[in-house]
Amino acid sequence: MSRRTHHVESPVLRERHWRLVDTGFASGPRNMAIDEAILLAHSRGEVPPTLRFYGWEPPAVSIGYFQRMAGEVDLEACRRLGYGWVRRPTGGRAIFHHRELTYSVVIREELLPGGVIETYRFLAAGLLAGLRRLGAPAEMAGGEKDPRALGGEASPACFDTPSAYELVVGGRKIVGSAQTRRAGTILQHGSILLDLDVDLTFTLLKVPPERREAAKAHLRSRATSLREALGREVSWAEARDAFIAGFAEALGITLTPGELTPAEVAEAERLEAEKYGHDRWNLRR
Repeated sequence: MSRRTHHVESPVLRERHWRLVDTGFASGPRNMAIDEAILLAHSRGEVPPTLRFYGWEPPAVSIGYFQRMAGEVDLEACRRLGYGWVRRPTGGRAIFHHRELTYSVVIREELLPGGVIETYRFLAAGLLAGLRRLGAPAEMAGGEKDPRALGGEASPACFDTPSAYELVVGGRKIVGSAQTRRAGTILQHGSILLDLDVDLTFTLLKVPPERREAAKAHLRSRATSLREALGREVSWAEARDAFIAGFAEALGITLTPGELTPAEVAEAERLEAEKYGHDRWNLRR
């Protein structure tokens, strides 16, 4: 398959020198705390726009900001199997972060003006270029989100239906992203599926027993992974490197490898202890 270049001409992007951070694998609460710590630091002008890649150890279920943990996640199953859980600062539905590469982008709105869909589509070009570098015949979904599934009831799984401008292979979602804005700053993060274990996912999500098999079949028909799309295993590091190159190529940015500042580390530790690692945030109604 020939490599195709997808450069986004974007006069609205006002800063093309970004920091690249690889924080490796961490718990769900720590990962969400780091994303918010970067947002706060960038909103104050302390760090440049940042592209971050990370993984989850232990694997964890995350829910969207507006969801109820008790209604979506089987916490007893998570405890029994050694998996974590966390509420994201972004919206959307539940995701089991297992065999995936996770990315986040933090940039002030003044540096990337536009509405949610506009900026979402712009950033999706970097994801699309990364997928194609790996050889996946991906494309933007381009359609409107269908929030209903399984006989008119909303599915608990994020990957069951692609939203407009999300990435699909053969019509099946392979990247799920969400965005929030705070202090004049955009935070967008998302999951790039290296593999997908549907049975395990629905062991951890709350679905009535009589609907579980239908829910599994529905997710299998709507979601895919790099392993399935390419017919081979893709390592976390291989995927990371492809998406680093894809973002730089498609967005026309220079990525300078860096690390979290001491202030960001301290902020993340505080947010993990006081917010993302605490029941009053994760289990609130």
